[in-house]
Amino acid sequence: MNEPPDKSDPPAAMTRAEFLRRAAGAATGLAAVLATVALGRHAAAATAATTMQTRPIPSSGQRLPVIGLGTYQGFDVAAGSAEYARLPGVLQALFAAGGAVIDSSPMYGRAEAVTGELLAAAGSRPKAFVATKLWTRGRAAGLRQMNESLRLLRADPLDLMQVHNLMDWRSHLPTLRDWQAAGRIRYIGITHYSAHAYAELAAAMRAERFDFLQINYSHDEREAERLILPLAAERGMAVLINRPFGGGGLLRRVRERPLPGWAAEIGAASWAQLLLKFVLGHPAVSCAIPGTGRPEHMTENAGAGIGPIPDAAFWRRHPLDI
Repeated sequence: MNEPPDKSDPPAAMTRAEFLRRAAGAATGLAAVLATVALGRHAAAATAATTMQTRPIPSSGQRLPVIGLGTYQGFDVAAGSAEYARLPGVLQALFAAGGAVIDSSPMYGRAEAVTGELLAAAGSRPKAFVATKLWTRGRAAGLRQMNESLRLLRADPLDLMQVHNLMDWRSHLPTLRDWQAAGRIRYIGITHYSAHAYAELAAAMRAERFDFLQINYSHDEREAERLILPLAAERGMAVLINRPFGGGGLLRRVRERPLPGWAAEIGAASWAQLLLKFVLGHPAVSCAIPGTGRPEHMTENAGAGIGPIPDAAFWRRHPLDI
């Protein structure tokens, strides 16, 4: 009987031609793999250079685009007016850039109604993260206002309901918790716009769990850096920034000044983008919501969320003398 071949025996000697053929094939395969990896990296870099950055909401992990839209004044306009006619373009610019957050309030006149009308007309409600505010006293009044806001915004469920300026927040919180449990609102938050209220705000943040904080913060209003922003990070709160241009005065002050030469290094083509990148440079900040009623300004603002967002060390090396 013939014995089976011993698999431990060495194979027959490979000819030089066979060796070179196999080596060439392996080199070709390796080159193809490396080319694919390089192409993938290039595509990823290109995508990162043209896509708005996002940051997670700590309480859920949902990612939020870093530039949104405030509707104060800009959306408080009459139907049929020239100002109203521009607003569909504002929302288109927000969504085209990868943005989602739209922040409103019953205090902003027609802003809630206009926002709801425009989102419904365009069929773009699924693209939006819609936030509004509660600004009244007493449980019954709070219920009426919240129901009216959801009706005007045509957003039931609503993404975010915020107690504005901490007004009667202890009375409203049980209702907000009930609505969140029932699925009528997804997130709960509190807001303020003045450093004078920071002590009261910090006490509320420590006393209760909130998903969101909305606060003022800009290059010339930096008080929130001392306590409020670190506390928000500690308490696991997403942070929306109102007044990122200091109420508009900051932009007016620098409008005629040339941009620093290093602005191009971080992809800032305007003062608006540079100042928004400064705000986003704080690690506790989730999204800045500058208000506008003009499509070109929305496009410009959204550009701040694309490309590099420098950290605090960068701004120490490149202080803005404004």
